[in-house]
Amino acid sequence: MNNTKELDTQYVLPTYARADVEFVSGKNARLVDACGKKYIDFAAGIAVVSVGHGNERLSNAICEQAKNMIHMSNLYYIAPQAKAAQKLVEASGYDMKCFFGNSGAEANEGAIKIARKYGEKDGEAKRYKIITLDHSFHGRTITTVKATGQASMHNYFGPFPDGFVYAKDIDEIESLIDAHTVAVMIELVQGEGGVQPQDKAKVQALAKMLKEKDILLIIDEVQTGVYRTGKFLASNLYEIEPDVVTLAKGVGGGVPVGVVMTSKKDIFSAGDHGSTFGGNNLSSAAICEVMDILNEYDASGELEINMIMFDKALEKFYNANSALFTQKVGIGMIAGLRVKDADTLVSIINNAREEGVIVLKAGKNTLRFLPPLTITKEEIHEGFQALNRAVMHL
Repeated sequence: MNNTKELDTQYVLPTYARADVEFVSGKNARLVDACGKKYIDFAAGIAVVSVGHGNERLSNAICEQAKNMIHMSNLYYIAPQAKAAQKLVEASGYDMKCFFGNSGAEANEGAIKIARKYGEKDGEAKRYKIITLDHSFHGRTITTVKATGQASMHNYFGPFPDGFVYAKDIDEIESLIDAHTVAVMIELVQGEGGVQPQDKAKVQALAKMLKEKDILLIIDEVQTGVYRTGKFLASNLYEIEPDVVTLAKGVGGGVPVGVVMTSKKDIFSAGDHGSTFGGNNLSSAAICEVMDILNEYDASGELEINMIMFDKALEKFYNANSALFTQKVGIGMIAGLRVKDADTLVSIINNAREEGVIVLKAGKNTLRFLPPLTITKEEIHEGFQALNRAVMHL
């Protein structure tokens, strides 16, 4: 650990306030650090490790693909990519096509490019403005940082691309639409913004209104997608049909993947967009196996059982510590507890790590839970036992 820390300090840009831990192995929701200490993971690499650490099926699929071919240019047909696209589209239930990249930010960049091209109309005013919400998070690139409705993230990096407008909530969106508006981009559960679900009836009304005005609805499902809310997409749960959906995080099970899906299937022509690594043989094989695992897991009923167990355990913990928390929020396995003050939140996270459970911060005052979807009853129990020990030391 000390050698890793020294190398990191000397050679890696300090963009993260790292905890003083190095994890070296894992099995499902269990982790082991470099000192041999064991943990329960309620974070899953920030919603990435959807099928758990060390998943044998995923590892075998990656190894088998790597033996044959890791990468081939998108100038040629890639069989695993075509199969991955089929699995994603069929699971969504939407009539769409996919573009593959490497991250959530890249998927959202693709969505923005789709919207901007859709706004090109010969002989008419160009439509280019995209409305997003306050407290949203859409990525770390220059464009997706500007799309993010958090002023604190706009420091230092300007000038930014023009055309992003921020609504304080869904109710305000319609009043901000003008002749140049081409799209609205929202998260159905704001993850980094504090695990805040949107109101279903308001989202459905928004989708209907945008359809009538020929304005695209982009749903950022980077954190909510791939069964994290209990359905393959949160969009399915909200019973809407977006024009564009973005995915990343859990879709590769840990392999870097970003996907933009759209019903505007002819929007791009050859050369309009691209990615050297996106959808290569290795990452596409990972997507295929993750989808097979989770589709089976969902069909068996185990996913629903696990989500109910986790929610009950979280509810019990919340009720037992009402002096610390003001509200339980979220959907399925993207969940949170509002903490009464920011200092207490930091203390809970640090104490939890000391007691052997990994949890996250969201927004200014939310304790966030994003466990592997395959977490077991025993792992849930052990994790909340550790959390109870953690809050006893406050």
